[in-house]
Amino acid sequence: MRCIAFGVALLVAVSATAQVQITVRRDGTKIISNFGGVGGGRVSDYAWLAKQRNRRSQYDAIIERHCDRFDIDPILVRAVIQVESNFDPKCISRRGARGLMQLMPETARRYGVLNVFDPEENIRGGVHYLADLLQLFPKDLPRALAAYNAGENAVLKYAGIPPFNETATYVKRALTVYYGAPYGQATWFPGAKGGRKLAGGFSSQLLTPIAALPGMRYLGTH
Repeated sequence: MRCIAFGVALLVAVSATAQVQITVRRDGTKIISNFGGVGGGRVSDYAWLAKQRNRRSQYDAIIERHCDRFDIDPILVRAVIQVESNFDPKCISRRGARGLMQLMPETARRYGVLNVFDPEENIRGGVHYLADLLQLFPKDLPRALAAYNAGENAVLKYAGIPPFNETATYVKRALTVYYGAPYGQATWFPGAKGGRKLAGGFSSQLLTPIAALPGMRYLGTH
C-alpha cells in the first residue's frame, strides 16, 4: 500500500518505485508517508529491510494475542505491518487502506473492524484476514501475501502473483522482512491466455473454500 496523508503536501521522489510525501496539517503537524511506510529513501533498500525482521514495537502484546488466536507466525504479521505502514497506526493509502495493517474499508467491514485506526481492532482484522488467505493458499506464502495486497480474486484470475509492479514489489519486500534476507525477484513465464503467472499453479481443489471467507464473493478465474 502507499501511505498518503491528506492535506497540503510536498512530494519528493526517492526512487523509481517509491515516493515520500510530507503533509503539513493546519495545526502545523507534519506527517511523512510513502509507499509501504519505509521512510528515509529506504523503500528499495532490501538490505535495510532485511534487518527489520521481527521488529519489536509497542503493539507486541496485541500482535501476539491475535496470532495465538488465529495460529499465525507473529514474525509474519510484523513483516506485513512493516511494509504496510511502518508501524504507523494512522497511515492512509491513496487507495483508502488504513491503519497498521492497511485495511480497505470493505475488508474492515468484512471482519467487523469498527475503528480502523484503533491498533487492537486493526491488528485483529488484519491477522484474521491473513489467516484466511493462508488457508486459501496453503503452503504458498507468496500468493497469500499477493492476495493481501491485490485481493484474492486477482491472484485467482492470474493463477499466481498478478503481473502488477506494486504487488510484485510488495511480495518481495514483505518476504525480505520475514526471512531477514533480500528475497529474489519474481520470475514470470507464459501461462494461460490473457495473462502471465508464476510457476506452480494451484489445483482446482483450492477453489472450494473460497466462499467460506467471511463476506467474500467468488468472481471467477477469468
